[in-house]
Amino acid sequence: MARLGEAGHRKHKEGAADMYPLTRMRRCRRGEGLRRLVQETSLSRDDLILPVFVAAGTGRKEMVASMPGVWRMSADVLGGWVEGLRAGTVLLLGVPDADDKDESGSAALREDGIVPSALRALKEQRPEVVVITDVCLCGYTSHGHCGILTPSGEVDNDETLGLLSRMAQVHAAAGADVVAPSGMMDGQVQAIREGLDESGLQDAAIKSDAAKFASAFYGPFRGAAHSSPSFGDRRTHQLAPANRREALRDALLEEDEGADWLMVKPAMPYLDILSELREATLLPIAAYQVSGAYAMLKHAIAARAFVARDVVTESILCIKRAGADAVITYFAEQVCDWLED
Repeated sequence: MARLGEAGHRKHKEGAADMYPLTRMRRCRRGEGLRRLVQETSLSRDDLILPVFVAAGTGRKEMVASMPGVWRMSADVLGGWVEGLRAGTVLLLGVPDADDKDESGSAALREDGIVPSALRALKEQRPEVVVITDVCLCGYTSHGHCGILTPSGEVDNDETLGLLSRMAQVHAAAGADVVAPSGMMDGQVQAIREGLDESGLQDAAIKSDAAKFASAFYGPFRGAAHSSPSFGDRRTHQLAPANRREALRDALLEEDEGADWLMVKPAMPYLDILSELREATLLPIAAYQVSGAYAMLKHAIAARAFVARDVVTESILCIKRAGADAVITYFAEQVCDWLED
């Protein structure tokens, strides 16, 4: 939405003395029909992306203890579950078993791995569903960090790029419409774009976690994905919560590398970043209502502090208002139900 320009602001100020009672802002708020008519931001099924945790093995459907109402499902269970899916887009997040993890996250590169298997099962049942896949090694490494480690225990950015590129190719070849690098490695979009194009997978889009902050709001997710680092943290590559300009610079660099989408993550505490990025780019922007925000709302709803429909819808609508074209949210299916009422 365009901001009030200098000339418009001056005109507004000059006429301020004559505004009331001639101008009454409540006129267009009197009834539901009028309120809908002047509504500036709307919410639809097409705005929502549902994150789905994919477990290893078969016949598995497990409730995530830290995220009430969220499940981990194996590929075969996911194939049946997707028949009733209401959201038009899903984000697949692989959760391998502990004994399938190693220092380099090699399970992430298998063509018969967790996410490729889930992709094929999902596309077989619902080919029209848009599938985004998370491209990061943290869930697949034995140490829980987002790439290969140096002898001193730091993430080796450049050595990790080749693995991320290969992981994206495996996902695209299995049917991913969009690959979503989330590791915040410098040069990750360029490496993935080059790898996809050289492999004849040029039609796969890249949605980059371009402004991903080192946030405490990821806590419940790490329990769901079994991806907590075994030592240290991720502040060497994720953004510092205090830094606004750095976040915008990082995002615009990934646009220059060839990203088709940008993303702000988390959404709720970083709506200022989302708004400013919207002003700075013409690319579509996604924003992630992450696990911490989901858990907070779920617990508050369970305690009857909020009415579920009202608070969830408002929280997602505000993310859209700030500039998001799409919102990744664990509430996607519930919101789709409400929108159909």
